Amino acid sequence: MTYEKVIPGIFKSRPNRFIAHVETAEGLEVCHVKNTGRCRELLVEGARVYLSESGNSARKTRFDLVAVEKGDLLINMDSQAPNKVAAEYMPDLLPGLTLLRPETKFGSSRFDFYAEASGEKWFVEVKGVTLERGGLTLFPDAPTLRGAKHLRELCGCIKEGYRACALFVVQMSGVRGFTPNFETDPEFAKALIEAGNSGVRLEAVDCFVTPESLSIRHKLPILLHFEKNLQQN
Repeated sequence: MTYEKVIPGIFKSRPNRFIAHVETAEGLEVCHVKNTGRCRELLVEGARVYLSESGNSARKTRFDLVAVEKGDLLINMDSQAPNKVAAEYMPDLLPGLTLLRPETKFGSSRFDFYAEASGEKWFVEVKGVTLERGGLTLFPDAPTLRGAKHLRELCGCIKEGYRACALFVVQMSGVRGFTPNFETDPEFAKALIEAGNSGVRLEAVDCFVTPESLSIRHKLPILLHFEKNLQQN
């Protein structure tokens, strides 16, 4: 996926979760933040960010904040981007893909994709990952009851004879793996381990990121015992 008319800027402040103040060559811009998460480790004063011009003259904000530099990492932080690149990646994830339908309800959840491939019926839930610590990426960056609920309902899909997949799209490259965030949300970590043990396919992929684009690169190791792996590395 690509963005149009991207310009750099310097992050100044975030008055609320929807708005950021960014200094650009044209002056101070009030921008829409395309990620309502905390992003505290990303949106720090002085960080270099990238803005995409919306092209919608009816909007109050001219630009969307879509990416940020964190040290040597360039991180896409557009919360809509993971589903877009996941749709592009789906033929590789599910060989023999014949049907892909977004936003499909099962039980009390609405999953990101329903797919049919090689005679199998799949529900796929996509999670974007922007949190990095020490070369590992983590999800979530804040407690998410909804995230754990989705994982448990993917287990319900398995019981009903469907195939199910939780796909974590890491919106950066240059990292060594993915792990659930045991410290911030132990309930989500527990649900992820239960899902894997119940037959839900767990996949994590990193992305090739530029200020103007995002595309899935390759699979990452998933570490389901975070503290142990930290000690070993």
